Amino acid sequence: MINQFHNEQTNALFRLVYDEAVLDRAFYGRDHKDKLLTIAWNRGADQKIMIDNVAYDFPANTIHCLMVSESFHFENPATIVAWQFSRDFYCIVDHDKEVSCVGFIFYGPPLKMFIRLSDADQKKADMILQMLQDEFDTHDYIQGEMMQVLLKRLIIIVTRLAKDQFINEKELPGEKLDIVRKYNFLVESHYRTQHQVKFYADQLYKSPKTLSNLFALYNHKSPLLIIQERIIMEAKRLLFYTDKTAKEVAYELGFEDSGTFGKFFRRHTGLSITDFKKMTVAAD
Repeated sequence: MINQFHNEQTNALFRLVYDEAVLDRAFYGRDHKDKLLTIAWNRGADQKIMIDNVAYDFPANTIHCLMVSESFHFENPATIVAWQFSRDFYCIVDHDKEVSCVGFIFYGPPLKMFIRLSDADQKKADMILQMLQDEFDTHDYIQGEMMQVLLKRLIIIVTRLAKDQFINEKELPGEKLDIVRKYNFLVESHYRTQHQVKFYADQLYKSPKTLSNLFALYNHKSPLLIIQERIIMEAKRLLFYTDKTAKEVAYELGFEDSGTFGKFFRRHTGLSITDFKKMTVAAD
């Protein structure tokens, strides 16, 4: 079942998808025009999810949040419930003070978080699902607003669970986590043109050393590595999903020339760009 709300005046788009035999997203293909964030709930048994051509375990009764630019498909889509929404429908950046999720469950978290639901949490998710189903059958002038309220409630629940499961509050209290979240979001917004930690530190009115100390509490990746891994992730996407040349990819990702980009790519992947392309062709 695919339920869709679309406001033609604002171009706001919201989808609720469940019990579908096919559920995927090809960002660098047919779905490029739809800039949708996705919250996916695996209500069935353990399965695999492919994200940007990499397989991950998607455990039963867990939720995973997917970025706008990620391509994905599920091993068993029929057991997946997906909430998908555009920025015009609900902008998590504008509402970040309310939901505290930018840069944490969306926009480049440091690891793939599969968020466990207890029986009580599952009941909450089921209730939101049922209420949204009812809203899709109710056509009035506040339909979109009601859906936004329910989506916001879901995001808050998922964010709270993710913090409980993946963050040590004693080591990284809320005010410090906010800095890390904002850093991740800034990287997502500027990684194509800004490759140095100092730029992001200046935006946050912090020193690079302060950021390094905070990230040491959050995970084992340095702030610089967060930038570099985001560049590599996008480079792989562009090389795999598009016909862009190495020179074009280098320019798009802020490198002065393809030679510098090639050295950067090899240093972080262990492969030349040519070898990576050959490997991906063979995988197809």
